[in-house]
Amino acid sequence: MKTFSFLFWLSSFMINLVLRNVQMRKKCSFMIHPQVKTNIKIMWFANFFVSASMTMVLPFISLYIETFGQFSDAYIQRWSGWIFAITFVTAFIVAPIWGRIGDLYGKKKVLIISASGMALCIFLLGFATSVWHLFYLRLFMGIFTGFIPLSQAFISTQTPKRMAGQVLGTLQTGSITGSLLGPLIGGALADIVGFSSTFNWTSLAIFISAILVIFTKEFQINEVKKSEKQNYTSKEVLKHILTNPVLVTVLILSMLIQVAHFSIQPILSLYVSEIHGPENLALYAGIAFSAAGVGNLMMSKTWGKLGDNYGYIKILMALLFLAGIVYFPGGFVTEMWQLIIIRFALGVTIGGIIPVRIAYIRQAAPIAMQGEVLGYNTSLRFLGNVIGPVMGGMVAGAFGFTAVFITTSLLLIASGVILLVSVMKNPKYLKNSSTS
Repeated sequence: MKTFSFLFWLSSFMINLVLRNVQMRKKCSFMIHPQVKTNIKIMWFANFFVSASMTMVLPFISLYIETFGQFSDAYIQRWSGWIFAITFVTAFIVAPIWGRIGDLYGKKKVLIISASGMALCIFLLGFATSVWHLFYLRLFMGIFTGFIPLSQAFISTQTPKRMAGQVLGTLQTGSITGSLLGPLIGGALADIVGFSSTFNWTSLAIFISAILVIFTKEFQINEVKKSEKQNYTSKEVLKHILTNPVLVTVLILSMLIQVAHFSIQPILSLYVSEIHGPENLALYAGIAFSAAGVGNLMMSKTWGKLGDNYGYIKILMALLFLAGIVYFPGGFVTEMWQLIIIRFALGVTIGGIIPVRIAYIRQAAPIAMQGEVLGYNTSLRFLGNVIGPVMGGMVAGAFGFTAVFITTSLLLIASGVILLVSVMKNPKYLKNSSTS
């Protein structure tokens, strides 16, 4: 009964937050082209379905492996890690390629291909009979993973520079809401219809996202300078990135931030068990996970708006230092309520990093190459997704849970210092992060 009460409260709370974001969006939407407003609404729901679907199945991958035979716990844990990580390894390789294809032939087409490919792979996961089937399907799925970052690039090129952070923050609430509700829906479906059928329903939800994208219209804001080229070679894109030290730093930080964010993921449930004990472990672990998401959902749009007003690099730097400070005491908590408050505060700070970072890239790179630049950004993020859990598990195994929080805190603060040094050495590039 307590579990259902919590789920009902959490769902109601998030729906109210979404409605509030929609209302806030309407107040400022007069500055955006009408077609773009329609695209944002469609992509919000598409991101919601994709994010919810992806998080619906990941929590019970290890339980699904158990249905294939009698395996040891070590075997299941090892394969669960590989099956989770292999998708990001493939995505790390192909993300810049999809970004370039989007620049040349249209991001809408790539979004439809991405959603359709993911839907097919997840549908086939429901028919897997061995860990190798899961491994190869997740490997293949990595080719199509990247719908959400690509959708951000799709909307970014349609948005005025002066309000890119606010719009991207609004779009991000769709994926955050999906990631919060996904595990709850997936767990309920798995209990009711079984694992295989859950994969089938999940693939249907992602396919709906592909259909939704069909109703968008490819649109590019008219901010191209007369001297600016209409297309760039990959060599020219790399040259543009490498000649902007602050942009290079922001791209590298994309990886470091994901390493920090994912370092705690594989051990958080175990940490909750140590603090709270085994009673209602799944429920309390879910609350700890969701607390960060709720904070993220509440503040992502606000941080984006602050970036629009005061400069994206300044806000990004502040968020990195704040996140590092908030993370540190997490390793010393003794009660669940303390961990939940810290996770919520972390979500508040982390919530602005993605939209602010992408909004900066929106200003630092010409529109005609933004898909490929954001592709490199996505590629480095996926690399961080692979390194983070491995690092967190190794540090926890060698030095304990507290060490993971300390290491992650220091990594985030170090990221802020790296960005500060980069800006101080190259002050002229700070102007590119300010509103124009």
